[in-house]
Amino acid sequence: MDLVQLFDKEEKLIGNTITVEGWIRNHRNQKEFGFIDFSDGTSFQHLQIVYDKDLYNFEEINKLLVGCALRATGEIVKSIGGKQNIELKASIIEVLGECPADYPLQPKRHTNEFLRSIAYLRPRSNIFQAVFRIRSVAAQAIHEYFQSNNYVYVHTPLITTTDCEGSDQMFKITTFDFNDLPIKDKKVDFSKDLFGKMAYITGSGQLHGETFAMAFKKIYTFGPTFRTENSNTKTHANEFWMIEPEIAFCDLDGLMNVEEEMLKFVVKYVLDKCSKEIDFCNQFIEKGLRDKLEKLVNSDFTRISHHDVVDILKKAKVKWEFEPDYGEDIAKEHEKYITEYFNGPVFITDWPKDIKAWYMKINPDGKTVAAVDLEVPGAGELMGGSQREDNMDVLLKRMEEMDVNKEAVDWYVNLRKYGGCYHSGFGMGFERLIIYLTGVENIRDVIPYPRTPGSCEY
Repeated sequence: MDLVQLFDKEEKLIGNTITVEGWIRNHRNQKEFGFIDFSDGTSFQHLQIVYDKDLYNFEEINKLLVGCALRATGEIVKSIGGKQNIELKASIIEVLGECPADYPLQPKRHTNEFLRSIAYLRPRSNIFQAVFRIRSVAAQAIHEYFQSNNYVYVHTPLITTTDCEGSDQMFKITTFDFNDLPIKDKKVDFSKDLFGKMAYITGSGQLHGETFAMAFKKIYTFGPTFRTENSNTKTHANEFWMIEPEIAFCDLDGLMNVEEEMLKFVVKYVLDKCSKEIDFCNQFIEKGLRDKLEKLVNSDFTRISHHDVVDILKKAKVKWEFEPDYGEDIAKEHEKYITEYFNGPVFITDWPKDIKAWYMKINPDGKTVAAVDLEVPGAGELMGGSQREDNMDVLLKRMEEMDVNKEAVDWYVNLRKYGGCYHSGFGMGFERLIIYLTGVENIRDVIPYPRTPGSCEY
């Protein structure tokens, strides 16, 4: 029986004989009896197994170390201890896999840096049992939200020849032998490569997603993306996951409605399904985490323009490391201040066009674009989106101004030609959401096997 099933029915199973399979998390062995802290990975909660010298293999079991795999059969009884309601009084314990004394995960506190060095074992630790279960449930919540609201899930390509992030942000792929490259006019001849042209690993599914939004009205992508940024911050990685909805017949206000509704749905879903994991994170990772998440679910998100945000920042009696400016992006310190100022999540809209992407809709003032960033307390920017430019002439002019290769994205431009309409979309980095949900500070600790500059282990 899985432990998740056992704890779901624990009172009803008292007096029943069951069999469980899993691993020793801790072992308190005495001369005539012992207590095993047991986990099978299906539940964040552990089971206490009690055994005594009546076991035929008592001497063998009494010597077992942390990490060993077991099969235990016995009666579920009411526990007299204060830490659990039930325990298993073992009649049979079989060793399925031994573990030596140098097992790295002993029952003590380990730093995240140490656990990162043994990434193949860290899912067994309490902190990563919590983090990766929350990650799993949050992923399910995202699918449930979009599926229940009639979105079509689209698998956009990982291999692409065009990307809204630009080729300087993307990994190049090839089948060439680097020791024998075909050269033409002193350049590598990509016509000889597998696809007959330069190809990349995607940095975003947005452009391809928009083509499906023009057919299905509401779509979303949810998959891995890749960027070549040589950045060693706590919030950047070279491989991460993105959620990118695209919605036809939707303006910027409608987009913000979707962002707010989706985020509240996901956070509440995780609070409901991962209560024990959230409590653990609240106790050992970020004090006040539960209150922060519950507050978000019940908050009204503020909507304010970039210009008005800069007004507030400039009037603030704060000595900024980076002075706020009407034509510039806002810094982390500004994000923190503005969410504290409004005491909750903030949508910042209508950004200067010169610092935003070429596909965003130009506002009537000609100086700003219909773009929005969602800032949340304690994490800063969580989502970024915009209304897409649906006027072909304006889009072409914007592409020319920003030196975008028109031939590479002619199919994207044609969406405006063949029954185009106003539409919007946003992107949310999945790992940044998990950072927010768990309180874990480093993106390397919410990805099973992080890929960051200088680090591609396992």
